[in-house]
Amino acid sequence: MSRRWRGLTWDHPRGYAALRAAAERSELIEWHTHSLEGFESAPIGQLCEQYDLIVLDHPHLGEALAQDCLRPLDELLPADALQRIERDSVGRCYASYRMAGRQWALPLDAATQVMALRADLLARAGAGVPEQWQDVLALSRRTKRVALSLAGPHAFLTLLSICAALDPQCVLADGARWHSPHVVLQACELLSELASLSPASVRERNPIGLLQHMTSHEDVLLCPLVYGYVNYTRVQSGVPLAFHNAPRFASGPPGSILGGTGVAISRRCRVDAPLLEHLQWLLGETAQRGFIPEHDGQPSHLASWSDEAVNAASGNFYANTVDTLQAASLRPRHDGYIALQARASAQLREGLRAGVSAATLAAGLNDLCVPLTS
Repeated sequence: MSRRWRGLTWDHPRGYAALRAAAERSELIEWHTHSLEGFESAPIGQLCEQYDLIVLDHPHLGEALAQDCLRPLDELLPADALQRIERDSVGRCYASYRMAGRQWALPLDAATQVMALRADLLARAGAGVPEQWQDVLALSRRTKRVALSLAGPHAFLTLLSICAALDPQCVLADGARWHSPHVVLQACELLSELASLSPASVRERNPIGLLQHMTSHEDVLLCPLVYGYVNYTRVQSGVPLAFHNAPRFASGPPGSILGGTGVAISRRCRVDAPLLEHLQWLLGETAQRGFIPEHDGQPSHLASWSDEAVNAASGNFYANTVDTLQAASLRPRHDGYIALQARASAQLREGLRAGVSAATLAAGLNDLCVPLTS
């Protein structure tokens, strides 16, 4: 049977398994996939020319609005339905897809950078789960087995998370602000030392590759900031990972940059009631607490994150990291940010690889990012 709509998501079970299983029930959508790198950087306008439904991340909104390629959902869904989804969503997941006074996507999946670790290796090293950045650094100095997620955009996102922990009042979402030079320097000093000690085996791996590596190798016992994937708390081979809140400075919040995904409707889509009903079901409590976690998904509904059964099936992934998700910061979303993120990350990664000073790294980032919208 030919499906009515074409959808695009990313090629990891967390991205496609629940959507495809739900589509088999409704026979409405044919879900296609692209790589994590495509999800993070593919031009949104081109994708919307080919697909009716797009799974995207919130920093793509500026580009999407500039190209007028998405349909505002507040024109398609009742106000009370959107209010329910907003009320039920964890942290800033719903707000991350609101821009220029309109709602452009529904928060299908919730994620942020958290701490991933091998509990067996940590215990063997005689260490507990570190809560403070100073403890992470001490563990890295002692073991040389604390990894960083630096591939693709993640070098810059790791830096932003450290800055968010140092300077939680600085809001970058509108693209008009940047952290103070002192904060950026502190973050670069910490990042530089951690990078110099990080295992070389995972330097080129994206978050999926890094986490998969950790399940089957013993050269990495902990990564302090990597986007959380509940799937790696249960693996068919290797050792399951444990996830905990991101590190803090003193009594401040855990610093982290929101990820996750939203489902948006492109301008090419011919919307009807069955499609809108399907999307509302995906975002409803029944699917979010049951169907989605049962099919390798990572729900955005707050009730899922505190659900005892959902946590029991995931090694308490949700309960152990929800504080970080609730406090997670939004990235800028203006048109041009995705390209800036790529340049900043490449610049930072190359500087770390070359061993340039933290002061030089910080100065380069300040030149690039002040102001973000320039």
